Amino acid sequence: MMLQTFIVWHLRHMKLRTLTLCLLIAFQSSAFADDSLVHRVSIDGSRSSQLGLLDAANAGMVGQKKLENMTTYRPGELLEAIPGVIVSQHSGEGKANQFYLRGFNLDHGTDLRTTLDDMPVNQRSHSHGQGWTDLNFLIPELAARMDYKKGPYSSTTGDFSSAGSAAITYANRLRQSIFSSTVGEHNYQRALLAASPDFADGSLLYALELMHKDGPFVQPENFKKVNAVLRYSEGFANNGFNLSAMAYRGSWNATDQIPLRAVENGSLNRFDAIDHSDGGQAYRYSLSGVWRRTNNDDASKLNVYLIQQQLDLFSNFTYFMDDPLNGDQFSQPDQRVTSGVNASHTWHSHLYGNNTDFTLGTQIQHDNIFNGLNKTRERQLLSSVRQDHIKEFSAALYADMSTRWSEYFRSNVGLRFDRYQLQVRSDRRENSGKTNDQLLSPSASLVFCPWKQSEFYLNVGRGFHSNDARATLTRIDPQSLQASEVSPGLVRSNGQEIGLRSEWLPGLQSSVSLYRLDFDSELNFVGDAGTTEAGRPSRRHGVEISTSYQANNWLSLDLDAAYARARYRDGDRASQYVVGAVEGVAQLSATVEKLGAWSGALRLRYFGPRALTEDNQVRSRPSSTVNGRISYKWSSSVKLELEGFNLGNRRDSAIDYYYASQLKEETAAKDDKHFHPLEPRSFRLMLVKTF
Repeated sequence: MMLQTFIVWHLRHMKLRTLTLCLLIAFQSSAFADDSLVHRVSIDGSRSSQLGLLDAANAGMVGQKKLENMTTYRPGELLEAIPGVIVSQHSGEGKANQFYLRGFNLDHGTDLRTTLDDMPVNQRSHSHGQGWTDLNFLIPELAARMDYKKGPYSSTTGDFSSAGSAAITYANRLRQSIFSSTVGEHNYQRALLAASPDFADGSLLYALELMHKDGPFVQPENFKKVNAVLRYSEGFANNGFNLSAMAYRGSWNATDQIPLRAVENGSLNRFDAIDHSDGGQAYRYSLSGVWRRTNNDDASKLNVYLIQQQLDLFSNFTYFMDDPLNGDQFSQPDQRVTSGVNASHTWHSHLYGNNTDFTLGTQIQHDNIFNGLNKTRERQLLSSVRQDHIKEFSAALYADMSTRWSEYFRSNVGLRFDRYQLQVRSDRRENSGKTNDQLLSPSASLVFCPWKQSEFYLNVGRGFHSNDARATLTRIDPQSLQASEVSPGLVRSNGQEIGLRSEWLPGLQSSVSLYRLDFDSELNFVGDAGTTEAGRPSRRHGVEISTSYQANNWLSLDLDAAYARARYRDGDRASQYVVGAVEGVAQLSATVEKLGAWSGALRLRYFGPRALTEDNQVRSRPSSTVNGRISYKWSSSVKLELEGFNLGNRRDSAIDYYYASQLKEETAAKDDKHFHPLEPRSFRLMLVKTF
């Protein structure tokens, strides 16, 4: 009773009283049962052994325990569990994150394919960024595993996966029901209820998350989020089905990047904004189902989904450069309905002593999109730049064959065919029409096992990313009214990689890889102008190292480091640097468990410098941050956890850009660095009750 009294009082203070009381009533009246099923998604290891399972040194699986030990400031940072991935933000909460991997500034998700339970998260032909990846609807406590791949070496991933892919899987059933309440600095408040009681012949998982946050900014973010999941499942993860409904709504004020000159001359606080009316609102609703059947000779999988999404985004990056009277704020509305089917069938063969898995699959996706670009002032419409109705349909067929030839050698070959049909109905007739594109993407992997605890990998493959459908048909630039060159629908990438994975010491897992990735055209999305530019051809060389060491039963250490060299390859050496391409990243983490009632984790993240101009004359500075947590178990069912972010209180930038802008008091535009500050040191206290 004392615990319940505390929770109710605490959440009344959070202004969530009504909903919280409903949650408590539902929680008390539900019947919870221990999970008696064995699911393949219930994996405990920080990094379980990958030997004999994967076809590349830079592919892997992050288990549930590793995900639980992540200290994340925002949900999207869960992807930093993938070695080499950096997740940033240039506009506060609510907006999709900025991603970095393998020498790419991936903007808001381009070339990093992300899925949740086989549903695509990347949004095609988005009003603000091709491949827009908004992970604010993610509930980390439900994530059971995350499978990742890097490079275009898999026939199953397709669009946006040339740099990498991340496949997040929600649990069908929780091991324990959860009620948590979190408070923190900058008016951070969060409540979560999640449970999976027995229902009918299966399990009914439900989760409800409520969150509010103001952040450290002069203009409070007032980020409000409501997030819910409802899932019914029967059977096992590899022999059963689930049906899921998800709902997310969020609204926020944004503090976008600001010019360095205004901070240096004292006219602007580093946590202030030029336009205090920036921000937005978003929602996402989805229905999905996954069915699997597995036996000794074959396996089948079917996934269907329907997603409705909307974003209303207001931004101002140049302030008063284009319109000295009203300012340069613009809105980018985006509404869409996305539907799709993923199906595959695998045959298991054991002829002549060789084990072969042969898979045929298809992926079909349709997007019905309404988006636009408007000039606004304080979120009020001034004029419309362009309005478009986009229909985008894609169908893919792929074949994949994995063969274990002997104890010392196995191979994988794949072939994928993609066809895209694009239709744009624009408010300007010249920018309307239909087009299509298609391509064939082969891939191959060879794995050699000369020693029992080591594997060598050779990988080659072709991949691609799709361009914004509008760019394939835009002949008149809607801003300048000048002739515009159309872009191809699909842009090819070519990758090669060699790697080594070893577990030659007990408790030690390590991998190293060298890679090269060529793009026929860098994707330059100019969201502020409503156009996509087919950029110059590029090449990236890189090396990645990943090491995990289980020192004993209570201490584990992880070290990941990567370096990439990104250059344009069209012969212009005076401007050959790819703007925003990250050069070096590293993470060092230590996790402590089973020290009586105590546990904790500490993680150091290094985010290396980037060229901000093509001639490399302007560069960003590197940054380093330390996050950590410590938890204490009062009992088997009650835990208190303290999380700390930016423990060194570094005054670094979360992200940097270099471009021209004009302040209200200035008479002409000026080229300058623009940055979004890293949030200062802050703490969050969480009370967790499990049942």
